[in-house]
Amino acid sequence: MTDEIKNVLREALGPKAVLESKERLEPFGSDGSDLFHIPELVVEVQTTAQVCKVMQLASRYRFPVTPRGLGTGRAGGAVPVRGGVVLSLAPMNRILAIEPDNMIAEVEAGVLTLDLKEAAKARGLFYPPDPASLDTCSIGGNAATNAGGPACLKYGTTRDYVLGLECVLPSGVSIRTGVKTRKGVVGYDLTRLIVGSEGTLAVITKMTLKLIAHPPSLMTLVAFYGELTTAMASIRKILMAGHVPCAMEFLDDRCLRLAGDLLPFKGIDRAGALLIIEVDGDPDMIAREIETIGVICQRGGALEVLMAPDAAKRAKLWEVRRQVSLRIEENAPFVIREDIAVPLGRITALCENLPEVEKAWNLAIYAFGHAGDGNVHILITAADTSGRQRAAEAVGAILKVVLGLGGTISGEHGIGLLKRPFLPLELGPENIRLQRDIKGLFDPQLILNPDKVFP
Repeated sequence: MTDEIKNVLREALGPKAVLESKERLEPFGSDGSDLFHIPELVVEVQTTAQVCKVMQLASRYRFPVTPRGLGTGRAGGAVPVRGGVVLSLAPMNRILAIEPDNMIAEVEAGVLTLDLKEAAKARGLFYPPDPASLDTCSIGGNAATNAGGPACLKYGTTRDYVLGLECVLPSGVSIRTGVKTRKGVVGYDLTRLIVGSEGTLAVITKMTLKLIAHPPSLMTLVAFYGELTTAMASIRKILMAGHVPCAMEFLDDRCLRLAGDLLPFKGIDRAGALLIIEVDGDPDMIAREIETIGVICQRGGALEVLMAPDAAKRAKLWEVRRQVSLRIEENAPFVIREDIAVPLGRITALCENLPEVEKAWNLAIYAFGHAGDGNVHILITAADTSGRQRAAEAVGAILKVVLGLGGTISGEHGIGLLKRPFLPLELGPENIRLQRDIKGLFDPQLILNPDKVFP
């Protein structure tokens, strides 16, 4: 980043948009991972035209650009490993329109996910994707990684709600993809290609999102089991009986020992696994459904089945679910977070393999996540930072187990930098070649989020 380039950026965008001092650059050097690399400049944009200008200059001068939402990603996707410019879309945070008649929203990429959900709810509408960081992550970042969350069991992931995009190509040209309608098959589906591409193909600036009617009611059930195997068998029985809860979460025994004291129920000390199950819809219908699900859990060997009868207890449950990661990080000086998915019937088999990995590499491993769709979050911890290499080796062993069970190495966090070395474990050479060719077609100079997903 020469003085000439810096001057051109200041002239094009205004000096207030360009951050240069070390103290202002440092917060943009990391994301939700443990990686850090300070950028040479940060450019805060407020319009699509400004994004176009940055990318035009990047294409002309060939400097790297790392797009960034609110920096909550777990795979290092927003870390500027090549220096250059971090392009912050956080100031582009306007909800442009919510259209009840069309049941769509028009938003800028920097909109906080929770703000969108609340704005839609105020109009009687529902935006279902609910990543754990929904109160701190941006909708553009969700699209870049195709974020999920507990509700994707019933409602799907971010990709299922993106109807269209406004985005800027590495050349600096702005394009629109997709439609505002529920159907549309004109040309290749660039929208679904760009969603989940982790900012390597284009910079998402605006989005057209599908909304649905807001469920009138919600009910929550908690079931304690002596062991995880029994809990997972109940999950299968519930789904096979035709029920589609809006969330089915689990905590293993190690998570319960760590955070069980936060739960507003007795008997936690006897449990080896916990399920949180939610259903939404018409109040009378879901009251009958949650009762039937409770019976399935009891007949399936649950030690206890309890209702969370009010909003306060429900909020407490989900706060505990979100606190698990924080407690683990507080109790371990070194943590690697893994996000994988396996077929529903293989969650138990995966968890049964974890003690062997723990023993082989002298580590402690925690498992929790979305039992209804097989997405498991695994936190690998070491007693001190000297365990870093052991933990890294354990990751490789776990991912091989995952693939052997028919799973995938990333359920919702993406590849970014952290998972990049493991990509060939899942994708064959020809598959990777095709994907790299797509990257080269969009970004022949390799200036947009370089080194992410592929070397």
